[in-house]
Amino acid sequence: MSQAPVADLKRTPLHAAHLAAGAKMVPFAGYQMPVQYPTGVLKEHLWTREKAGLFDVSHMGQALLVGPDHATTAAALETLCPADFVNIMPGQQRYSQLLNDAGATIDDLMVTRPAEPVRADGTLMLVVNAGCKDKDYALLRAKLPLMTKLDVLDAQALIALQGPGAAAALGKLVPAVGNLVFMTAATFEWKPGALLHVSRSGYTGEDGFEISVHRDRAAELWAALTADSGVQPIGLGARDSLRLEAGLCLYGHELDETTSPVEANLAWSIQKRRREGGGFPGAARIERELKEGPKRRRVGIRPDGRAPAREGTEIQSMFGDRIGIVTSGGFGPSVNGPIAMGYVDASIARPGVNVQLVVRGKPLPASIVPLPFVAHRYAKKS
Repeated sequence: MSQAPVADLKRTPLHAAHLAAGAKMVPFAGYQMPVQYPTGVLKEHLWTREKAGLFDVSHMGQALLVGPDHATTAAALETLCPADFVNIMPGQQRYSQLLNDAGATIDDLMVTRPAEPVRADGTLMLVVNAGCKDKDYALLRAKLPLMTKLDVLDAQALIALQGPGAAAALGKLVPAVGNLVFMTAATFEWKPGALLHVSRSGYTGEDGFEISVHRDRAAELWAALTADSGVQPIGLGARDSLRLEAGLCLYGHELDETTSPVEANLAWSIQKRRREGGGFPGAARIERELKEGPKRRRVGIRPDGRAPAREGTEIQSMFGDRIGIVTSGGFGPSVNGPIAMGYVDASIARPGVNVQLVVRGKPLPASIVPLPFVAHRYAKKS
């Protein structure tokens, strides 16, 4: 978390709404953000799994990449990312990574080809991580061809509605959102002059939506959604425990500028055309790891007892040899026990292998388990 003085921290358009709801505010990625509300992290987590949680993620970076036509814009972004954007369909969203020359991750991001041309059908919408957005924007501006332009959407807020009740709650305001399926997006008019760009996606493993709305209408939309008895505001604390249970990577933990997508078990995000054709930074490393396997892999870990293993915990073999490190760890409310993710030597990166976690200097028994810890419940095509 950022250590900047409170006076230097930015505020999202929903800051007053968080204070009115009794949120505990903390510094995060240069912003004052709600870490929890009066009910607490545990109840917020379980509420999202059972009903619908509302998250302010306006600190994330939103931008448009604009070129003369889709082929030009997509090809330009493909010089920095390993995903296939040329063949992305209107209304489709893809997850990918910005890579450095070593094939490691500068940031991960969501990319959408709008169903409706925003300015022309040469537009891609990007959502990047809050703590990385400045370096991401600088990279994009420096590396992309002159015929493409980056338009940062500073006037847009971003709200995530997550959980099994999300579709019903948002459907009361915008009935047509029910036509979306996982990783698709569209723009809807909520009220006259109030456009919502909605993607059916999120960061909890649950069905849900991410909603981009002009900052001047954000508080109004937040109030309309929280007026539903099945919707409660949720803070960053529960957002993190939800994504950990869902086995999802967090930049700065599971992903960084030394880690490849293959090591992180994200090879699924590199489509066949890109695997075979390359043309992205670090392609030689990634192609080699896809063929031969990486030296280490991201895994799920379940400690045998009740003590959580936090980030930085050493992972040992049963003989006491160091074999890896925990990148995220804590208590999983839905599984009622401690859970963790980390990287271990690829030779033992399989479910059922027993390991030790060095917690407060003491080796504690644990085992490697499949990810995710809680099954995903995305709204996919039937």
